[in-house]
Amino acid sequence: MLKITVSLISGGHGTERQLGELHISNVRGGALADYKCVLSGDDLPEPVLVHLDRYPRWSSSVWDLVARAIAKSLSGQERLPRRPDLVAVPIHTDGNLPYVRMCDIPEPARSAFERRMRWSTVPVIPGKGDCAYSWDWQAFIGGGR
Repeated sequence: MLKITVSLISGGHGTERQLGELHISNVRGGALADYKCVLSGDDLPEPVLVHLDRYPRWSSSVWDLVARAIAKSLSGQERLPRRPDLVAVPIHTDGNLPYVRMCDIPEPARSAFERRMRWSTVPVIPGKGDCAYSWDWQAFIGGGR
């Protein structure tokens, strides 16, 4: 079995935080092998199970197998999907206060942003649900926060 782990090490040193794993198991060997692949991660609601059947196992590097397993897990196809669009979230205002509504932020950005906003001050806008200051959202999407 192959186990590929993706971890975040803030600043390049210190404590490692695991973000996800990919397990690739050989189900049937031979020149055209079958693999069972399980992808799991913080930003996935549940582990994803896919099969790569009749993979020409000695025809390319192990990274080709890994890339195809990830692509099929995320898109249902072995080929890589087109790049996703930049996350765009509407900025609302209440008087002079710019804010974003959490329900407008698509996953997986919403969950990551909510984790980073835990214990932070947020605006309370009646009738708008959970909100955050627009500058916190912009800092997050720009790589800060």
